[in-house]
Amino acid sequence: MPTLFDTRTMRYLLAVADLGSMTAAAAHLEVAQPALSQALRRVEQTLGVRLFERSRRGSVLSSAGQAVIEDVRASLALAEGAERKARAIAGGKSGRLHIGFVTHAVYDVLPQALKLLHAQFPGTQVVLSEMGNADLVQALSEGRIDLAMLHTPVALQGRVRQKLVRRDPLVAVLPASHPLEADGHAALADLERLGLVWFPEAQLPALRAGIASAFARSGLALRVVQETNRSLTVLSCVAAGVGASLLPQSAEVLHHRGVRFAPLRDGEWLPHFELSVLWQAQGKATLASQLAELL
Repeated sequence: MPTLFDTRTMRYLLAVADLGSMTAAAAHLEVAQPALSQALRRVEQTLGVRLFERSRRGSVLSSAGQAVIEDVRASLALAEGAERKARAIAGGKSGRLHIGFVTHAVYDVLPQALKLLHAQFPGTQVVLSEMGNADLVQALSEGRIDLAMLHTPVALQGRVRQKLVRRDPLVAVLPASHPLEADGHAALADLERLGLVWFPEAQLPALRAGIASAFARSGLALRVVQETNRSLTVLSCVAAGVGASLLPQSAEVLHHRGVRFAPLRDGEWLPHFELSVLWQAQGKATLASQLAELL
């Protein structure tokens, strides 16, 4: 990165890029707008390219600006991370991070995140809250949590960034007594016959719609016999014979008594079970954004 991109200039660039306005960026950074504009013009003159297209509606990144902005963001994150780390070592703490998560994150993504926090940001105070998918979106938009680990796709609220960290195929979850074919596979017809124990439509609407579409393409009907908003409760219901289910393959690590997992021989049209991390987009790197980049 050229030396003209000092940390102050990088913050200026990111604030304008994220907020789309010189005026809003100046207010956010608490600097005079003329000083901000002049600093960015000096960078553009030195580079010989326009980084922003300016109009009465605001300032948007040019093609050149779009090409470099993520490098600027990463460089600023590294610079501020090094500064924070040095201060954390000297002060014995690294701040506070509130992580909200769905059950699926417990299998491996949350433990990985906690290991990274311990290694990269020693002394960080971590607050953990397990929630449903819709509750996590709301909590993030209201600033009650700093980082959300949830199932995507979701309708995002506000300026939120997301990163896909896991993508699992769906497998059948059946009562342990349910017979399987010699190859150990199940079929969607088994799930139609037993009925599905699954999450409420409001919790995972896109995923549920994708499952219904896969059933329809196979000439079957999606029949939900029990709704529940936690994976462990899903497994308990299946073990009790209430019905069958579809869960991510990684859920097999739970080894729940009374259930058996089986791949589907006709599950090619089923959607995948995605887990992503989401955090609020800000003009400067945060502990949440740096952790997300490391995952």
